[in-house]
Amino acid sequence: MIEYKNILFCTDFSEDANIAFLHALDLAKKYNARLHILHIPHSSYSYCRHIVDEHVPEGSAGGEAFFDEEIKKRAGEALKEECAERLGDFKDYVFVIKSGSPDVEIIRYAKKNDIDVIVMGTLGKSEQDRIEHGSTVANVSKYAHCHVIAIRNPAKQFTLPGSMY
Repeated sequence: MIEYKNILFCTDFSEDANIAFLHALDLAKKYNARLHILHIPHSSYSYCRHIVDEHVPEGSAGGEAFFDEEIKKRAGEALKEECAERLGDFKDYVFVIKSGSPDVEIIRYAKKNDIDVIVMGTLGKSEQDRIEHGSTVANVSKYAHCHVIAIRNPAKQFTLPGSMY
């Protein structure tokens, strides 16, 4: 029998992530599990994989922002604003902010916190990042120790490349 005690929902505040949130919350309610809601703020460093959603302040050295308490605070506020109302009466959740490469930090957090399943949107915000490094969801699916559920946006039309179908 499948039993989920810890569910990790990862968000970049994209439309697909918003849809995935509904699935993660439904699973948490169904299995009476703890819902971990994770966001990894933007890093403008070229060697860091990133999801572009936080503003890089003007005047930052080289136009690059360091992960600091202010960025962490703003990211936490954005998480609460995005999710708190939709959580409704569900109380077993935790908001988590991490810095670093999203796929690495997601996998690291999942392992450290005994996550049973990771729920993510299929497509995030950063198309350039996907071209250079592969998608975050693909990398997490490949290396995570647990199940990964990728939720696609049903409003988007997907077609196979070429003329097979």
